[in-house]
Amino acid sequence: MSRDATRDPRLATRKTRMPPPAILDPATLDFSNLLADREAIQRVLPHRHEFALLDGVIMCDRERGLFAGYHDIREDAWWARGHVPGRPLFPGVLMIEAAAQLASFLAHYVWGGQHFVGLTGIDDTKYRGTVVPPCRLVLVGRALEIRSRRIRCAIQGFVGSTMVFESVITGMPV
Repeated sequence: MSRDATRDPRLATRKTRMPPPAILDPATLDFSNLLADREAIQRVLPHRHEFALLDGVIMCDRERGLFAGYHDIREDAWWARGHVPGRPLFPGVLMIEAAAQLASFLAHYVWGGQHFVGLTGIDDTKYRGTVVPPCRLVLVGRALEIRSRRIRCAIQGFVGSTMVFESVITGMPV
């Protein structure tokens, strides 16, 4: 027997949550004018090989606390063979890792590169779509809090104009 609102009062109050407004509209970003390419990112972040999940940083606006970057999802990526064989899906945990790397890059940009900023928390994460290679995962974010020992950022991921995830990332110098 299926549950419905007439039998379960918890379902009567449940609402379908629409995606929030985009922090930045990916269609307005200029991908031809990078703030940092993969080589520049590697001068800031220690991630290498399979875990270098940030391919470009498009912008970091210190005054407004806005930033954007991307990761190109390839068909031959290391996870593609085993994460749903025959229909590869970019894992959600790797979306979060890419977002954390972008937040770490932002922290370096704001703080001047004193320390590596490691992921210490994720909150309010919602997955809203699948990421199927080949495609570009565009990450846009807003700094919520920047202190000497902590950074918190709201980050959204898009494929084309579709929001595929949202999360709040927290990091600290390690």
